[in-house]
Amino acid sequence: MADLVLAIDSGTTSTRALAFTLSGEIVAVAQQALTQYFPQPGWVEHDAAEIWALTHAAVAEVMAKVGDRVAAIGLTNQRETVVFWSRRTGEPLAPAIVWQDRRTAEVCARLREAGHEAEVQRSTGLLLDPYFSGTKIGWALDNWPAVKAAADSGDLALGTVESWLLWKLTGGTAHLTDASNASRTLLMDLATVQWSPRLLDLFGVPASALPAIAPTAGLLAETRLFGRPILITGMAGDQQSATIGQGCRKPGMAKCTYGTGIFMLANAGDVPPVSRHRLLSTFLSSDPRSYALEGSIFVGGNAVKWLRDGLGILDAASESEALAKSVPDNGGVTFVPAFAGLGAPHWQPLARGTLTGITGGTTRAHIVRATLEAMGQQTADLIDAFRADGVVPSSLRVDGGMVANEWLCQDIADATGLLVERPRSIETTGLGAAMLAAVGVGLFQSLAEAGDAMVHADRQFQPQIAAEARATRRAAWQRAVAQTLAGIGG
Repeated sequence: MADLVLAIDSGTTSTRALAFTLSGEIVAVAQQALTQYFPQPGWVEHDAAEIWALTHAAVAEVMAKVGDRVAAIGLTNQRETVVFWSRRTGEPLAPAIVWQDRRTAEVCARLREAGHEAEVQRSTGLLLDPYFSGTKIGWALDNWPAVKAAADSGDLALGTVESWLLWKLTGGTAHLTDASNASRTLLMDLATVQWSPRLLDLFGVPASALPAIAPTAGLLAETRLFGRPILITGMAGDQQSATIGQGCRKPGMAKCTYGTGIFMLANAGDVPPVSRHRLLSTFLSSDPRSYALEGSIFVGGNAVKWLRDGLGILDAASESEALAKSVPDNGGVTFVPAFAGLGAPHWQPLARGTLTGITGGTTRAHIVRATLEAMGQQTADLIDAFRADGVVPSSLRVDGGMVANEWLCQDIADATGLLVERPRSIETTGLGAAMLAAVGVGLFQSLAEAGDAMVHADRQFQPQIAAEARATRRAAWQRAVAQTLAGIGG
């Protein structure tokens, strides 16, 4: 009996396959670690062939566990990362350029100086930043001969990671993206949900190489690689998928994901929102059509990974909670983890990390605590910008691997002054993809119905510090950010 939905969650550091019941429980999971490459400072690449090989292996492992019980597949993925491949051979033509990559910072600066950002924001809801796919594509065409030659001959196919995986899953018969991923490329008009000829021309992107834009749920494609035909009926970028998996289906409901980066989205209803405080507007879901206001922070869990792998002051990321608890405060230390620039609301790609307030009495526990506190303070920066744009969350739903740390969840509540709600399953990204697949194949009639059946709360964290103490911490953080910004170009 086909009573499960399978989610493929192709992330920045790993690929997972998860089989969900229609009540939202995970019955099987497989995970494969993904290699990141750093060929130059500020450059981040993946091997698209490895992404596919790991995905195939993870899906095959889960299928072996659950047999014929999978009714449909949903895809979710790291957004903005772009893949280039040959239509003829189906093989990658170059490395995949990852969302964290900063190689097009100067291109974005030139376009900004030429006055293009206002036009880009009006059409796409995005800002000119190397985070997004459009300038990555233009750079590849200008710098990688194999990509340019394929474009000239009509052999080039390109897309974000879900497009690449869909191509491979279907043996090259489907070249599609979904509207949520397309909205992160700088190439899709938010209002029409179509590729913009004006923007394709601005960024030098050939329309013939792009995938068609499809809904986030529906009968999208079919794979025959796992013993029998299985429908692929849901696709969404990872942050939109997590928003769906958190049940944020009403305007104003907000979630924040703490993974490699930190991403906050608030449902903004059926009209694309306009930000005056350098937040992003993005497509959320096709069922019904809805949009979100988004704030993106580039470094979240990567900061703890750096403590472990870069500084060697942690043996395991899980040690961070006990170390943070072991000291009464941060000892005056503030850490701004701008390893890949500062995201919203600053959008400074050239910023670099700053660790301030170190004294002879500073211990590794203080540095670890300051690192975790940076997560809450960056979240508070986003909340301030959301409020200034007229979106006022009354609570914050959190997910991602970092929120297994209960000290961190409490600190986010203290830093923001908001009730923080954690779901029973922190695998909300995969859950959102599973919900979309379930709706797309007809197991539920709507995402609202799927949410009622599959989304469940775990516990809540109430703010525990006084407003004055919160303001003091905010002021220290803002001084450290000012120091970080002052160091650009120094």
